[in-house]
Amino acid sequence: MNTTTLTEKTVSYDGTQIFFAEAGTGPAIVLLHGGGPGATGTSNYSKNIAELAKSFRVIVPDMPGYGRSTRQTDKSNPLGFVADSIRGMLDVLEIEKASLVGNSWGGACALRLALDSPHRVERLVLMGPGGVGTTKAPPTAGLRKLLDYYRGAGPSRERLDEFIRTYLVYDSDSVPAHLIDDRYRDSIDPESIAHFPLRRPSSLSELRVMRRMDFTRDPRLAQLTTPTLVIWGAEDKINRPNGGRILARTMPNCDLLLAANTGHWVQWERAEMFNDVVRTFLAPTA
Repeated sequence: MNTTTLTEKTVSYDGTQIFFAEAGTGPAIVLLHGGGPGATGTSNYSKNIAELAKSFRVIVPDMPGYGRSTRQTDKSNPLGFVADSIRGMLDVLEIEKASLVGNSWGGACALRLALDSPHRVERLVLMGPGGVGTTKAPPTAGLRKLLDYYRGAGPSRERLDEFIRTYLVYDSDSVPAHLIDDRYRDSIDPESIAHFPLRRPSSLSELRVMRRMDFTRDPRLAQLTTPTLVIWGAEDKINRPNGGRILARTMPNCDLLLAANTGHWVQWERAEMFNDVVRTFLAPTA
């Protein structure tokens, strides 16, 4: 893991505690992590923070529902709640406008925040974001594994190991055992078990919530002019790579990069490429 000096803080917004780590100076960028069991901001972006902090003020929160942030979220509007909380964090930090970088659930959060408050978002980088046509086709095997982690036999290190090595990455050997150990410990915390935000819908009302989180059903997507870079692993087994083409066709200012021999964790498996491309895309224009 690349090392850099991280400052850790917790802020409160509307009763929600949001933990974040911060490094670097310059234009603000917020790195939003994915939604798998045991996910945290610094874990998801451990190969990216130090490099990006050479050019930017990098803010890496644990999103509500995860890590050291408040675990309870609004079950009737989970994505809106998380997006509101991240915008609230920016309010507390007195950051009027920032670029958002989001993987999976974090990508969905970034996109929702931009749709709700486009004037607050400078640029978007979305890696295999959730919510792109997810209710118009059966869920992938990987997404089913994620949503069912707390069902049946319940969480175990073996189940988490299978989920990460089989479904999150293309190269299973790229994931060290300590990463799975850390995520497993967090996944069996009583708060994680009680309040994990992403579960398979078990009622009609929960199905309606999932339907509202599908961006392809939101007419605002075609009017969102925020400069956007979508990066998708060609071998993503969680969110289908054709979601990238959907976004590129729909959003007016959307570039698409498809990463070969890469799964759901582009920022991990292709860290050097990812860091270079993101640094270039987010660089302030003259």
